Amino acid sequence: MNSLKVEFLGTGTSQGIPVIGCSCDVCISSSKRDKRLRTSVLISYKEKSVIIDCGPDFRQQMLLAKCKKLDAVVLTHEHMDHIAGLDDVRPFNFKTKKDMSIFCTKRVETRLKEQFSYAFSSNKYPGSPGFSISNISHESNFKVAGQTWIPILGQHGTWPVLGFRINNFVYLTDVSAMTSNEFKKILGAKVMVVNALRKESHISHFSLDEALAFAKASKIQRVYLTHLSHKMGLHARINKVLPDGVSLAYDRLKIIIE
Repeated sequence: MNSLKVEFLGTGTSQGIPVIGCSCDVCISSSKRDKRLRTSVLISYKEKSVIIDCGPDFRQQMLLAKCKKLDAVVLTHEHMDHIAGLDDVRPFNFKTKKDMSIFCTKRVETRLKEQFSYAFSSNKYPGSPGFSISNISHESNFKVAGQTWIPILGQHGTWPVLGFRINNFVYLTDVSAMTSNEFKKILGAKVMVVNALRKESHISHFSLDEALAFAKASKIQRVYLTHLSHKMGLHARINKVLPDGVSLAYDRLKIIIE
């Protein structure tokens, strides 16, 4: 089995960190680990590169990661902090002379056609981004760049959101609940990424305690927390008190899963 390489392009919530106009301890921190772009990961396997989610920091994230080749974009849901950067796939379009492969649910596709209507126009403006959309759902596995992905349905408040399992790696963001049938899909994995917005409860995201309980129930040995808000607290302080095997992810963190 080939290994997966995962780079955290962003680990922040929809506002990122620092938050505009905020002077809390986290937002004014000098630590690089307290600077968080919007949540996304770059996954590499078999010389292929795929990102999960494409938020408003996408251009900056690609430059920081020195990513010169991107084979596909997989979307968890249609909120702006997860799709707003799609216009910036254009350099990849120009380089490959192909539309970018986008994997998403039919619901997300409908939103993309509203948000980026110019990219789907029959009289398309030259230089517009090109998207080739493949629909996915939680009911069927699918292949991205030759690799099988298992979709996992979660609830983001009242909003459906997909997570994914690739071999021994599970990626879940913006989740606040999950059915037992979907939870079974993550069992036996070696590494999991799961969202933990803040210490206090929230209507549409796991809190820290909820994420830790979810991780404990999964019995997965290595867990990284992502989609963190400035209300979570300083990275160094929170990371110190987390259970063994659990840590806060941070931007540019790279991990390998066998």
